Amino acid sequence: MSSAAYAGEIVINYDGSDPAPKEAFSMVIEKFEEAHPDITVKWNLFDHEGYKTSIRNFLTADAPDVAAWYAGNRMAPFVEAGLFEDVSDVWEDANLNEEMASTAPSMTIDGKKWGVPYTYYQWGIYYRKDIFADKGIEVPTNWEQFLAASATLKEAGITPITIGTKYLWTAAGVFDYLNLRTNGYEVHNDLTAGKIKYTDDRIKAVFEKWAELVEPGYFIEDHAAYSWQEALAPMVQGEAAMYVMGNFAVAPLREAGLTDDQLGFMQFPAITPGIPMAEEAPTDTFHIPANAKNKEDARTFLKFLASAEVQTEVNKILGQLPANKNSEVGDDPFIKAGFELLSNASGLAQFYDRDAPAEMAKAGMEGFQEFMIKPERRDEILKRLDKVQEKVYE
Repeated sequence: MSSAAYAGEIVINYDGSDPAPKEAFSMVIEKFEEAHPDITVKWNLFDHEGYKTSIRNFLTADAPDVAAWYAGNRMAPFVEAGLFEDVSDVWEDANLNEEMASTAPSMTIDGKKWGVPYTYYQWGIYYRKDIFADKGIEVPTNWEQFLAASATLKEAGITPITIGTKYLWTAAGVFDYLNLRTNGYEVHNDLTAGKIKYTDDRIKAVFEKWAELVEPGYFIEDHAAYSWQEALAPMVQGEAAMYVMGNFAVAPLREAGLTDDQLGFMQFPAITPGIPMAEEAPTDTFHIPANAKNKEDARTFLKFLASAEVQTEVNKILGQLPANKNSEVGDDPFIKAGFELLSNASGLAQFYDRDAPAEMAKAGMEGFQEFMIKPERRDEILKRLDKVQEKVYE
């Protein structure tokens, strides 16, 4: 049956049942139907967890015309299984290779584009500007300066870095940045895709850098007992000065009483000179399933969603960042800083537990937390992760 038989209706499956995503997406559909009165949108709303378990089934059995998902290695299995459509033509037609240059690598497999990103948010280092000023510390841009700043803080009785590793993903954020800065974007992707062993010298080098923070006591004590939110308290109280974290930490820090005069944001510093600065930026995307019935109108929807104006509106509601660099962002200083950072990044890594398969991510993050408590166990941890990797990627 030709796609023309289905012209006039597209079915979209979306995993944003929380209030802000739901509101943002309702707005997108309303505006899309206004701009394209000949196309009706039918949308199915799923909660996050339910969506993850059902996506493979519906892509195979009863595919919608458009489906929400994530960039990078999270997208790869569906591309490799032939379940997502190549949408390189959408990127060409809408000039997205230029407008979304920083997200392009995370949407590309085998030289082709497999979806369109609509929102992301930055990670980096949030820090106490007032404490830095008081101790005469400049914002560090390289590893030596970062270690020197940490030493100065420690000598002054302030813990350099707070973190709560009770829920393990916070340690993964630190690992990802150390890996991106030590080895670069491709090594991050190759490791999470199972192409590099954890005992590889390049990954050992990441742990050597990590040990330079762990062994002198630059992380808060007892971090395994704290959730990420509980670990904000030492920063609010001035007992700790920095936090490697995503932009969602800003709201609770403000609610706890920190002002924008006290709170700053910096890019994670360079480690290996000459390595391009990729960033950690979990990216949400839309795709056309290979089995979609109305691919023509689905392409029209992706182009609409990719436009600078629509991404401006969507991300105002989401409180996140548009992937289109010609979009506008609000006046919030952290959103502005993130937009600048990500629009100029050499590549965008998805988070470790988005990029690695679930079983590998769990073992990896347990290993990262263990290393932060007992760095002398590095070699056993890495050998153990190699064993998990052999099983997961066989």
